[in-house]
Amino acid sequence: MSNLSQNIINYIEQNRHLYLSMSHQIHERPELGNEEVFASRLLSDQLKNHHFKIEKNIAKHPTGFIATYDSGKEGPTIAYLAEYDALPGLGHACGHNIIGTSSVLAGISLSKVIDQIGGKVVVLGCPAEEGGINGSAKATYVKAGIIDNIDIALMVHPGHETYVTVPSLAVDVFDVKFYGRSAHASENAFEAVNALDAMLSFFNGVSMLRQQIKKTDKVHGVILNGGEAANIIPDFTHARFYTRATSRKELDILTDKVRKIAEGAAIQTGGTYELRPIQNGVNEFVINKPLDELFRKHAEQVGEEVIDDDFGFGSTDTGNVSHIVPTIHPHIKIGPSNLVGHTKEFCQAAASTKGDKALINGAKILASMGLELIENVSLRNEIIEHHQTLRENLL
Repeated sequence: MSNLSQNIINYIEQNRHLYLSMSHQIHERPELGNEEVFASRLLSDQLKNHHFKIEKNIAKHPTGFIATYDSGKEGPTIAYLAEYDALPGLGHACGHNIIGTSSVLAGISLSKVIDQIGGKVVVLGCPAEEGGINGSAKATYVKAGIIDNIDIALMVHPGHETYVTVPSLAVDVFDVKFYGRSAHASENAFEAVNALDAMLSFFNGVSMLRQQIKKTDKVHGVILNGGEAANIIPDFTHARFYTRATSRKELDILTDKVRKIAEGAAIQTGGTYELRPIQNGVNEFVINKPLDELFRKHAEQVGEEVIDDDFGFGSTDTGNVSHIVPTIHPHIKIGPSNLVGHTKEFCQAAASTKGDKALINGAKILASMGLELIENVSLRNEIIEHHQTLRENLL
């Protein structure tokens, strides 16, 4: 191990209790997307204490931040993606207390040696990864050009095993609303325009569509408002839907089909409709194998057993980042092999002894990767060139 690598590991080990305390504080005070006031302040203040320049309220995300440490010497910009939002009713059942803290710890530990080798370290505070109103901040950052200013983006997600980045689905989340004219269901029903009929027609249309879509395409939703009383024909109904596909190109086609079904339901019943996204669209992940292999190497060096498997498809706005720069989204083990995300058991694991170990190992992996990416120019160029080829194939 080089002296610089040892300096990184020494900082992490000497300060592990401080960062584990930060993770537990965030875990104990779960905050929903774009409401992560405590977590954002705790993490950004720690970065500020270590001479990072802090920008807040990023791209209309009040709890977003950009923390930058500039060596003043020529070199690449290595970014760490920090997530810190929780889930409604489940707290940190996706372990974002670990993600946010490990990214901050990795960034700070790398900053301790970067003056000697050049480049910049950036920690991006990324609210609302779990979605919701104005959710998926990384997608906003992409639109705002923030990701254009970095060279490589790194993060690690807690999980039931340690493994490299796996495929993810592109996803759109939108509200569907139908408007009609209310009437008494018995006395003057003939004067009504039934918004619930439109909604039911829409659901039936989506059900029929499912027979005609690819196995990897997904459409699912719920009715949030189906009317107020059984004896009043409703003039308003409201549903929320997700569409998912293996690529943004495929998803745009699928979402447009769903939109046309909503339009048809409105025409059929004589009402009007709205179909509007509630959050940023999320893109599929562009997997960079050379960068993932670098993760595998450094994970094994800290004693993690990296397994190869396909755990099915989820969605993450880190996929949007991966369309712009080489990015990883691997997982690190925090519990038993049957542990499932978005459960009470996962929430408990995120503040467990195994969760704490994963946070420290994750920070060591990410910081060591950052160091090698700065020092090993040929490897960095290989990773960037591979990403450019992948992007060209997407066009």
